[in-house]
Amino acid sequence: MESGADLSFVNLGITIQNLPNHITVFGFPIAFYGIIIGLGMLAGMAVAFSDARRRGQDPEVYLDFAIYAIFFSILGARLYYVIFSWKDYKDNLLEILNLRAGGLAIYGGVIGAVLTLIVFTKVRKQSFFSMADSGVLGLITGQIIGRWGNFFNCEAFGGYTENLFAMRIKKSLVAPAMISQQLKAHEIVENGVAYIQVHPTFFYESVWNLCVLAFMLWYRKHKRFEGEMLWIYFLGYGLGRVWIEGLRTDQLKLPGTGLAVSQLLSAILVVVSAGVICYRRRHLK
Repeated sequence: MESGADLSFVNLGITIQNLPNHITVFGFPIAFYGIIIGLGMLAGMAVAFSDARRRGQDPEVYLDFAIYAIFFSILGARLYYVIFSWKDYKDNLLEILNLRAGGLAIYGGVIGAVLTLIVFTKVRKQSFFSMADSGVLGLITGQIIGRWGNFFNCEAFGGYTENLFAMRIKKSLVAPAMISQQLKAHEIVENGVAYIQVHPTFFYESVWNLCVLAFMLWYRKHKRFEGEMLWIYFLGYGLGRVWIEGLRTDQLKLPGTGLAVSQLLSAILVVVSAGVICYRRRHLK
């Protein structure tokens, strides 16, 4: 690794000397985190609209839904993060509005989107499960891209590792709260510069989601009931998240427990989704 480099994948021979986290437009900084989240949303909408057309549905209905879903998904993602990180915000409530610093939880966004779709389909007299089947293809597409925002923020990583994908980050770029005792015990110092070496869990999740999306795109022609793609999404994403969340050093915990809330939620979704899919397929006429 080159002296003073911000980040490297040490076992892959990839080094990034300077890792920017924003661009400046007319003197105003725009975080890559926000740009990438925005690109993920646009790509997700394109995939969902395309699937709607394939199924003979009106993409305009999905566009109308997306206008509401984007707002309430971001709201949900932020609320979920703030609720389970309340100690970091209770003494500085204005910091809740500082989205440029990160702090969006995917499950909160999913909950926001699902609740919005429930209301939208009731008002517009559409099928919730039918729209959800196309919507989740867009959702997981957005997640694949959006996770790379964590890369530029130097966050959402795991504990110490020496595996093929081990990522070494300059310690000064990382929020102290994300550096576990294990990482401190394995701190690496090169030419007077301190580094931590971690699991790139954002990368693991992005690749896992890509595999789930590939399966869903193949399977969609074989689905047997409305809503099956929704349950497959919950099952596939949940399986990966149960494992990946266990590696992370920045887990959101259930108050008063040592349980990672997203890991617990993922496990519940896996069990429920598997049960629903098995039940529905077994009782098909």
